[in-house]
Amino acid sequence: MKSEKATDKTYNKKINWLGSSKKQIITRTIVIVLLLITITLGALPGYLQGGNWQWSDLPKITNVKEMRSLRTSGINLDNWQTKQQQEIQIGGNEWSAQIIQQEQSKPILLLFLPQTYYLDKPYVEWLDIDGLERWKTDSYNKLKVKLESGDMVKARFFRAWNRRQTFAVVQWYAFPKGGHYSPTMWFLQDQLAQLRDRRFPWIAVCFRIPIEPLGKKDQALSQAQSLVREIQTNLKETIFDVS
Repeated sequence: MKSEKATDKTYNKKINWLGSSKKQIITRTIVIVLLLITITLGALPGYLQGGNWQWSDLPKITNVKEMRSLRTSGINLDNWQTKQQQEIQIGGNEWSAQIIQQEQSKPILLLFLPQTYYLDKPYVEWLDIDGLERWKTDSYNKLKVKLESGDMVKARFFRAWNRRQTFAVVQWYAFPKGGHYSPTMWFLQDQLAQLRDRRFPWIAVCFRIPIEPLGKKDQALSQAQSLVREIQTNLKETIFDVS
């Protein structure tokens, strides 16, 4: 009997695994087909009009000046004082590193990587930061913040720690409308923008809030939501909407 039960469990596991694999294959196939359709629709009008595929001559981003200024100067947030700002190199890219602070609170490190060249794409920014910090992480989930404009930011929210400090960390790619932590969302939006002979610029954003040693990241939840809202609104008004 035990042998039969063991066989049944093994068989059921195989069935569940096969069912899961089929769902993954179907999902991936649908995503690939949609991407191919989007790319084709984006490229075909350019080919019919000028005889060249559109991706061979992508439209330029129009707010390069503001993007470069962000990297060298950072941003100004209401009720926050900038203690220090400089360009630093992370993973081969030049980031803005800005330390902001309010009265009677610990300083917060704010990082920006703006798109300054029209062929730049978001890809491994979060891995580059992990490599710089060399921290341990856990407790990952999504932080959803709705803005007054109605736009939505979906950021990565997790706990990180090293020998000296524990942090609540927030990361997302800021877009002209809202933001998302996944590069895939930028790719889809950029392809749609190219249908209108435009681009969809992006800015990688990361900040870390100090919390109690090995404390729960939700200690900083309210402050994290407020900062996401302030930063995204500021970037929209000073960087994206000026193009």
